[in-house]
Amino acid sequence: MAFVKIASTADLPPGALMQVEIGESTYAVCNVNGEIHALWGTCPHAEGPLGEGTLQGTMVVCPWHGYEFDCRTGANDMEPDLKVARYAVKVEGGDILLDPDQAL
Repeated sequence: MAFVKIASTADLPPGALMQVEIGESTYAVCNVNGEIHALWGTCPHAEGPLGEGTLQGTMVVCPWHGYEFDCRTGANDMEPDLKVARYAVKVEGGDILLDPDQAL
């Protein structure tokens, strides 16, 4: 699969986090100071919806149990070996595009 439009930049201002779905898969997409990042949308701790959590700086905070993942690396703040996959994203014009087949 190639890049897929998931949102517009107007939908995701700096400091925002959103959940998007492509087929059966869910992703957490955030905007940190104008840089767009995408993570696998399910927390590995208890399968909470990361995209429904909060963004604190560069950390995506799971709404269920507070597990935090750096949206730039996918790493957990307390256990660096606990990670969620990151995905390729790009902005073209005002569109945010994600490639669900391009894990980084």
